[in-house]
Amino acid sequence: MNQCRQSQQDSSPIKLHKHRLNRRAFLGAASLSLGLTILSRESVRCMATAPAPSSYIDVNLDLSHWPLRRLPSEDLPTWIARLRSQGVIQGWVGSFDGLMHKNIAAVNARLFEVCQKHARNFLQPFGSINPMLPDWEDDLRRCVEEHHMPGIRLHPNYHGYTIDHPAFGRLLQLASERHLIVQLALLMEDERMMHTRFRVPPLNITPLAKLVKTTPGLRLILLNALSILRGDALGQMLDAGNVYVEISMLEGVGGVANLLAKAPTERILFGSHSPLFYFESAVLKLKESALTPDQMQAICQTNAERIFC
Repeated sequence: MNQCRQSQQDSSPIKLHKHRLNRRAFLGAASLSLGLTILSRESVRCMATAPAPSSYIDVNLDLSHWPLRRLPSEDLPTWIARLRSQGVIQGWVGSFDGLMHKNIAAVNARLFEVCQKHARNFLQPFGSINPMLPDWEDDLRRCVEEHHMPGIRLHPNYHGYTIDHPAFGRLLQLASERHLIVQLALLMEDERMMHTRFRVPPLNITPLAKLVKTTPGLRLILLNALSILRGDALGQMLDAGNVYVEISMLEGVGGVANLLAKAPTERILFGSHSPLFYFESAVLKLKESALTPDQMQAICQTNAERIFC
């Protein structure tokens, strides 16, 4: 009998232990809870103190059809009205057709016509240039002389060339001589989101800083860059010349405030990468960072106005 009781007594703590946190697990759970609470409070504090932007110049928009899914911009009048209602006063827009079509002249002509017809002066067309195609210099000339475009948009990783290709350096030089803004897309979407048959690696821009330094007058905007361009590499790129980044692929809580610790305010632009990304996502990046009114105004509008002149 005593042996049976002893057996029951010995088994009880074992059963209870299955329902009990040990010290390490308890401290881990408590730390996690505290961290989440602090993070939540910090997010709320930042969002509560950040001044609400009233107007935006969005430097990263696209028109036409994306091959892998339907997008809001396919209903163009509704999409434009929505951008206006959200405070966009000007949009710098390229064409998805420029990534895959070989007749770049036709791509740019359509882009110009659509902007003129549906949103003249509101949407500013940025023509596609593929320096791997014959007569690309003539495509560049048309952008300036026929369509009066303020700039061009380049997609080397879709067009099959690298930054150190001689044609790319010549393209930057000619664009600078023509006083064109150059937008260089490092990627279009995260590789994890790409279709298995449609994987395009991010652009390697290692040689780019040297090219910028040797191209006087170049105004260069890196699109979709901040998911891969960070730290010292970002600083070196911005120090190379008149180089800018936009925030569409910036990640992390308080990301814009963290970026401002590494990059001058005057080199940061507002970009949403709409319609591939939600416009509201870019706005939230601003609201969750504790920015001064001057910083907010510069990023949302003033910096782009200065480049556009």
